[in-house]
Formats: sequence, C-alpha cells, structure tokens
Amino acid sequence: MPRAKKKNSRGGQHGGVQPFSDEDASVETLSHCSSFSDVTSVVDEGGDVNEDAALEDFQFKLKGFIDSTVDKSAKTRQGALDGLKTAMATRILYEFISERRMTITDSIERCLKKGKGEEQRAAASLACLLCIQLGSGIESEEVLKTLKPIFKNILADGSANVQARQAVATSLGLCTLVAEDDIFDVFATMECFESLFMHSYARADGTSPSISLPTSQLHTNALLSWALLLTICSASQLQGILSRHLPKLPSLLESEDVNMRIAAGETIALLFELARDLDSEFEFEEWDQLCDKLNALATDCNKHRAKTDKKKQRSVFRDVLRAVESGDFQCENIRFGTERMTIDGWQRKRTYDAFREFVGAGMNYHLQANDFIRDVFELGPPILVDSATMKAMKISRFERHLHNSAAFKARTKARSKFRDKRVDVGEF
Repeated sequence: MPRAKKKNSRGGQHGGVQPFSDEDASVETLSHCSSFSDVTSVVDEGGDVNEDAALEDFQFKLKGFIDSTVDKSAKTRQGALDGLKTAMATRILYEFISERRMTITDSIERCLKKGKGEEQRAAASLACLLCIQLGSGIESEEVLKTLKPIFKNILADGSANVQARQAVATSLGLCTLVAEDDIFDVFATMECFESLFMHSYARADGTSPSISLPTSQLHTNALLSWALLLTICSASQLQGILSRHLPKLPSLLESEDVNMRIAAGETIALLFELARDLDSEFEFEEWDQLCDKLNALATDCNKHRAKTDKKKQRSVFRDVLRAVESGDFQCENIRFGTERMTIDGWQRKRTYDAFREFVGAGMNYHLQANDFIRDVFELGPPILVDSATMKAMKISRFERHLHNSAAFKARTKARSKFRDKRVDVGEF
C-alpha cells in the first residue's frame, strides 16, 4: 500500500492513531525473523505479496505510534502505547527498536510522569516489552537505569493511582530480571517489593490486617515480582530470605483475596524448592501446621467463596501441597513450532508465567524467535524452518477435529472410572 494512503484526510500524518487490529497482528511476515512465520496462508489468500512494501508500510505505522506518544490527546497517546505493545508482543523488532530506543524510552518516561491511570499502566507494560525486545545487555540496562527511579517513586507514593502502582510492581520485576547486572541492585529492588507485601502479613497478635481489594492486588503483584527475582538470588541471600520470610508467608494463605492466597502458595512452593536445592535435608519447623493449611485450601468447601475461586484455588494448592510434602512437581509441556519445552519446576514456572503475562499469545512465537527468551529457558539458538516445511507439518482442520474428539472420549472414559455417579457431590 502506498504511503500516501496512510495519511489521514485532514493532512495530519499520524493523527488519531489506533491500536493494532487483529488483522495487523496476524501478519507474522513483517518481523525480522519471518522464517518462523507461516507466510503461505498470506500468499494463498492475497496472491503475490510484496514483503518489502508490507514491511515498509508496517514500519511507517510503528513510527506513527512512536510520534503519537507525545500527542496532546490522552486518548491518542493511549492508543499509540497499546499499538506499540501489540507490535512488540507479537513480533521481533530488535533492529527497528534499537535505532529508536532513546526516543521510545523518553516517551515512556513522559507518560509515566505526566499520564494518569491507564496511560501509566500501558507505559509500564511497554517498558517491560522494550526490555524483552532488547534482551540482556547495555541497551536494556540504560532503559532500566532511566525508568527505575520513576518506577520506585510510583510504588512508594501512596497517593498515586493504585492501578498504575499494580502495573509498575509487575513491570519492575521483569525489567530487573532482564536488564539488571548488579545482584546487590536486584536485592535492593526486592526490598522495595517487600516493603509493600509485608503489610499483608499477620500482625504480632496473629490477626490479619484489613486491606482493600485494589491494595491487596498491589501486594500480590509485588509478591510475584519478588518471587521472580528469587530465582536469580545467590545462595547467601536465599539463606537470609528463608529465615525472614518463610515463617511469615503462611499468614497470607488466610487472605480474603484468592489471588493473594494463590500467589502466597506458589511462592512458598518456590522457596521450598530453592531451599532443597541448597540443602536436600532442609526442614521447616512449622511444617505440620503449613501442610494442614495447604490441605485445607486444596479441599476448600466454604460456601461464602465463589465457586470459580474455589476451583482455581484447589487446583493450585494440590500442586503446592505435593511440592511442600515431597518436592514433587507436575511437569507441563509447552509446544511451539517443531520444538517442545518442559516446565519442570517452580522456578521455571514463575519465569515462564512472568514472560507470558506480557507477551500473551505471542509467547510461543518469542520462544521460537527471541534469542534472549531462548537463552533464559536454555533452548539454544533459534531453529530456522522454511514456510514449506511449516505448511507440511500442519494438520488439516478435519484431522485436528478427529484428534480432539478421540482425546475427549478417552478423557471422559478415564474420568468415569473415578466418578461415583450415585452420589451427588455438586455445590449449589
């Protein structure tokens, strides 16, 4: 498409920029690692495709988003941030972003300082995606060096928008994992998170503090980011953390917020895994009481809790209980392209969940093409697969339907063996 058609009818080159549409997000051929994309579907549908023109058109749109991040209209800035987020989550844009890193960083800084609510949330998420695109190195370190003081100021400001603080708590954790090169600075950031979620710990008299749901979500995000950074702590730091926090974390299991209970349970399982890596004979003084709490949550039938909350909670705490009691972990296989990755521990799970929260549906694509993420999960260099091979590997819709039907029947038969149909165990 010619560039002239990208300008709006009023002459403004980038006015009224909107986020990427689903159609935009589907064109994987526009990335710098197009060998991982299924370009055959695009060619089949559109005939001859001029990839150079498509790439030029796409980059022109990205430049428009970057320019619009300084627009006077908050709505336009919000749309530009969302557009950049979608692009970075679904494509590899290292060369394009590297050339404009300082401009994008300045825009994020401006939106964090002067924006409100949703704009700050979008800017914080974009900062994290920017670091993921740049990978571990001097470029991402400079991004973090610029934004970290602002992040910490927002976290410490009790009068700041709570949704913005929630987003910053999540983004700062992953940005630190990607870009921070000094373990002492990592520990200082962890202390910043501790200053937040420790307010949810039980008081000295054993009573739980009264905390609003938005604040509880802030503490939950801080706890999850803190747990993420636990995975890169040194042995000496872990020893101190275990002694300070493991006796207190179980009090969070009594929180009224299901997300806090789940985050606390997963963090406890992670700490036990790390502790046993340091000492296979690790023992916890209050092990029996902790197992009783975990078992109660794994079989929770309280009527005052929502059925969906109880279902999610039981599933998680069955795994947490196994981790605490015997160190077992239910492995999960992640398939992407021609490869497969196994999530075989709580450390790997916390890291995978953190990245997936930002890149979303683009996670499999980043596992294939993003050198940094592949390095984090020890997948080696990217495997180049041409479009013809990818097309040959794909099964037809009919074959996929037959496979799913067979799996459904097998699952139903397996479950029926353990289901007593004569007893009504449903919840009303």
